Amino acid sequence: MPVNPIPRHILKDAVTRALAEDQGGRGDITALACIPATATAKFYFAAREKGVLCGIEPALEAIWQMDPDAGVSVQIEDGEPVARGDLIASVQGNARALLAAERIALNFLGRMSGIATFTRRYVDAVAGTGAQIAHTRKTTPGMRAFELQAVQAGGGALHRFGLDDAILIKDNHVAVCGGVAQAVKAAKSNAGHMTRIAVEVDRLDQLDAAIEAGAESVLLDNFSLEDLRSAVSRAKGKVTLEASGGVNLETVHGIAETGVDVISVGALTHSAPNFDIGLDDA
Repeated sequence: MPVNPIPRHILKDAVTRALAEDQGGRGDITALACIPATATAKFYFAAREKGVLCGIEPALEAIWQMDPDAGVSVQIEDGEPVARGDLIASVQGNARALLAAERIALNFLGRMSGIATFTRRYVDAVAGTGAQIAHTRKTTPGMRAFELQAVQAGGGALHRFGLDDAILIKDNHVAVCGGVAQAVKAAKSNAGHMTRIAVEVDRLDQLDAAIEAGAESVLLDNFSLEDLRSAVSRAKGKVTLEASGGVNLETVHGIAETGVDVISVGALTHSAPNFDIGLDDA
């Protein structure tokens, strides 16, 4: 499945801010001090471990913001597997510009490939069960579009991007509304027919109330495996069931085997290790 591109305005703004943060007020004083202004160079991005690639878009944006005339050749695309030593892309252009862009390009590639690789481990762990692995909104502030693209590159399913994406009634909403049924009914009376309504529950009796009130998805928060199986049996396919809480690589397969439709994993974005990619002299 192709990886959805990051909207242009988000991509450009984030990379511009990252470059500005790195260069401060005077730019790359190391390159300015020791490299002639007209010097050119060729480098290549190479994987230093096995995993799933993501981050080509912002990496190349960083290169082109520093040198609009830089030549680029991409060998491996986002979402594709990489092995240690694989050549990902080569870049050629003004030496000062390429070196100034290097760390920002690598930061995006390392962070996003790390998430994609970590996501793929979860996706592989539930293979054959029918369950999907999805992200949450536990993302780095300002980096959501990039991190969620990486989840998709790793084979994960797309969840809510933001608060305006779908109605998800959580425990605090329920508390303020006075109960699951009241919250769902209020949401249904105020939402348009195109807006999906989901509700989070932490007890089986709340599941029954959510279904009766007309919820379309129910998030089962920190349910035991026994209760997850009971929830699947009670729901009888009437709603999409999503399991969350207590999910890690050791528990995810057992959760998937209960028959839930989706497993949301905050760790995909808040705990993924960085992926090692280098920029080497060609």
